[in-house]
Amino acid sequence: MAAQRWIARKLALMMLGQTATMKFQPSIPKQRQTQASAKKMNQIKVFIATLLCAALAACVTTRPEATPTSAEVATATETATDETQADRESTEYGNFSEDQLYRTIISELGAQRGQLEDAGQGYFDLAIETRDLSIIRRAIQFASINNDVNALLQLGLLWAEISPEDAQPHRMLSIQFLENGAFDQALSHMARVIDLGGNIDFSSLSARTGQLSPQARAGLISNLRQLAQEFPEQESIPIALVRLLAQNGEFEAALDELRIIDETTSVLVLLEAQVLQSMDQDGQALRTMRNGVRRFTEDKDLRFNYARLLIQSEAFAEAQEQFQILIEQNPQDWETHYSIALLDLELENYEAAIESFRRLIGADQRSDESQYYLGYIFDQQGELEKAIEHYRQVRIGTNNFLAAQNQATIFSIRLGQLDDAHAWLSRLYRGQPRLEILFTTIEATALIQADHPTQAEALLDKALNKFPNETDLLFARVLYYDSISNRQGSESDLHQILRMKPDDSRALNHLGYMLADQTTRFDEALELIERAIAISPDDPAIIDSLAWAQYKLGRYEDALANLRRAFAAFPDHEVASHLGEVLWIMGRKDEAASVWQDALETRPDSNLIKEAMERLQPQ
Repeated sequence: MAAQRWIARKLALMMLGQTATMKFQPSIPKQRQTQASAKKMNQIKVFIATLLCAALAACVTTRPEATPTSAEVATATETATDETQADRESTEYGNFSEDQLYRTIISELGAQRGQLEDAGQGYFDLAIETRDLSIIRRAIQFASINNDVNALLQLGLLWAEISPEDAQPHRMLSIQFLENGAFDQALSHMARVIDLGGNIDFSSLSARTGQLSPQARAGLISNLRQLAQEFPEQESIPIALVRLLAQNGEFEAALDELRIIDETTSVLVLLEAQVLQSMDQDGQALRTMRNGVRRFTEDKDLRFNYARLLIQSEAFAEAQEQFQILIEQNPQDWETHYSIALLDLELENYEAAIESFRRLIGADQRSDESQYYLGYIFDQQGELEKAIEHYRQVRIGTNNFLAAQNQATIFSIRLGQLDDAHAWLSRLYRGQPRLEILFTTIEATALIQADHPTQAEALLDKALNKFPNETDLLFARVLYYDSISNRQGSESDLHQILRMKPDDSRALNHLGYMLADQTTRFDEALELIERAIAISPDDPAIIDSLAWAQYKLGRYEDALANLRRAFAAFPDHEVASHLGEVLWIMGRKDEAASVWQDALETRPDSNLIKEAMERLQPQ
């Protein structure tokens, strides 16, 4: 840092015509001194101007991953940059002191070394001191890159004060106030942009007001109505107004605002349909969209949304027709190709879906999603080898990667290809301990499900020797012990997990349910489950366990209330078996039988329900 300051200092002094050692100079007449000083100062100013413009790109190339806080801020600051570059020769700089010039050079040198926060602070201080427009614009660039919201607001206000007829600072300020939830201030600056002859999209306001209270939104609605009267030519104001009214549940008022707009556009058609949907008038929404695509035949977004609405209404054939029109309009519209493939998948038109997914893979569009769904299709068709092939082509880092590897592992082990499954996972996790732990639990679970307990035990024991304190591996071994009815082993590992993580709700719930279901230690079980539910109060599995412990303690009403709550959130066959049993014990046998029969319709192979019925019905 000292060397950097010395170089910068020497550079500044050299530009002033001095030497680093400040040697004695012959006396110069005062007039010549003034002329020389002015000339040197002008040289400094030209140098600074050149340095400022040249460093605009340097700042970005030093740290390319640094991005502005929003695309709009980037646009605003880029516009300011373009103006700086275009007006470089005509820019009138302020009268900088030598110290200010020196600090400017230091900031630029720091930026080129990647010290963007220091450079930003340096330029911010200079902007406040000099009030120079070029310095302010440069400071805004750094504040945007550093995501320094406070600096952006202060600099924007300073810019607006210095250039009262410039719409740019007000556009930037409106964006910053929007992002910080100061909607009234944002609206004020948006209006000022229009006053100054600029353009701004008011729909960006409604995109951020979804979480406002109705009262706060009502104030914005009132202000927007006033602005709509003042600036009738601004098309985005009524759009924002309609969206805020809809957010407030004032749907009829939103439709009224739409009806008074003179010229209908595709955006307004879509907005009207969305309002109608919110009013549960799906039929009218479909008619509105149908008329809209007939009028705006080339509007792809409108037609695509119409197709989506048709799918929601289960009008699949009509949706396919709309997608086909989109493909005819643009054969390279890969998102529409993907939508067609998913629709064919939903309709079980597997051959058509296979063709579409393969086309996407060939074009390198949605490749990983397509590989995943091809795996699913071949799974449904019983071609497990092909399913494995496609699941394994889903790349690491994509959304479906883990699900795909899980399915591929299950199918490989189901086909008896245990060594192949293990070798594949080993290649994937090599050198990545967290992934190794995860894949070990996946492989162990698949081995247990396929009735290979010995291999599962060996796999988990080896992994726990390598990672002795990994709770995920311990829990996987708990599931192994459960599968061979080794309650003592399960309880030992669960206690070890809780010693390391006392607030592990999964372990608390599992141990508590096991004690309630397999022992008479009901009070201990209830205590464990109550600790679990305090951590995860809305988990239906824990609620079911709580109810089961309460049932075992004879607290039937509490148990029934909790089982109904669990079943409403998660209508699983195990919860149904518990709910039916509690109802039966309470003497509500017809209701119990109805619960069991309904559950068997969706899960006819449920041994839990069948066991409960056989055990209780003879009584």
